[in-house]
Amino acid sequence: MSDAPILLDCDLLVGHDVTTGRWSRPDAVQEVLKSTGISGGLVTSLRAVHFDVPSGNAEAAEVAASNNWTACPALDLRDALGAERELERLLALPDETRPRAIRLAPTLQNVEPVYPAFGHVVKLLVAADLTVFVEGDVRTVSAPFRGIGARVVFLDTHFYHLGDFVVLAREEAGFAASTRMLTGPDSLEIVAAEVGAERLVLGCRTPFHETHSVVRRLLTSKLSPAEIALVGSHNLDRLLESA
Repeated sequence: MSDAPILLDCDLLVGHDVTTGRWSRPDAVQEVLKSTGISGGLVTSLRAVHFDVPSGNAEAAEVAASNNWTACPALDLRDALGAERELERLLALPDETRPRAIRLAPTLQNVEPVYPAFGHVVKLLVAADLTVFVEGDVRTVSAPFRGIGARVVFLDTHFYHLGDFVVLAREEAGFAASTRMLTGPDSLEIVAAEVGAERLVLGCRTPFHETHSVVRRLLTSKLSPAEIALVGSHNLDRLLESA
């Protein structure tokens, strides 16, 4: 039996990235996952993020089912009423297909944390007891989530903003960070020591980021084997089970 921990990537993307022109096709994502020892993860459609939420979320569900991944639908923060309708549709799905998490992309959608729609959608997601995966600078996009009992993973938490995240996480029990940008010296170890390894979730933004480097950083960290197992997959499993 292998001692290697199970690894799940909370930050898989499929579809066309309109900002770079690059495509992420499911078979290419599978190749990256296999080459880095990742078993699966949480997948979102870039179509849903950028321009067509319902068909994009349907794409994510289809890709997830075909690859034994878990779908993570997205909502459009530029359209508060549309987000309400899409969330109602998702929550009305049968239990086996109802989402356990939602992805928000305020930076790509040019929505500031102070915009009314952002705070409104976040409150709806918290009321629905869903885990939120949110892109953007943790120092600013965290604002609508504070003080309301949100369960949220900040996908773009940067090593440079490590102190900001720790301060936030001390106050908010539901705040966690993706490991993607925490590849600086002792970054994972600092988070684990300050607020616990339970606050870290393996995220690689596969295939648009250096998945191998992110995984290697975790597996060669000074965290204990039990902590690495938490970060590698157990924390994500717990977040999805909680929803």
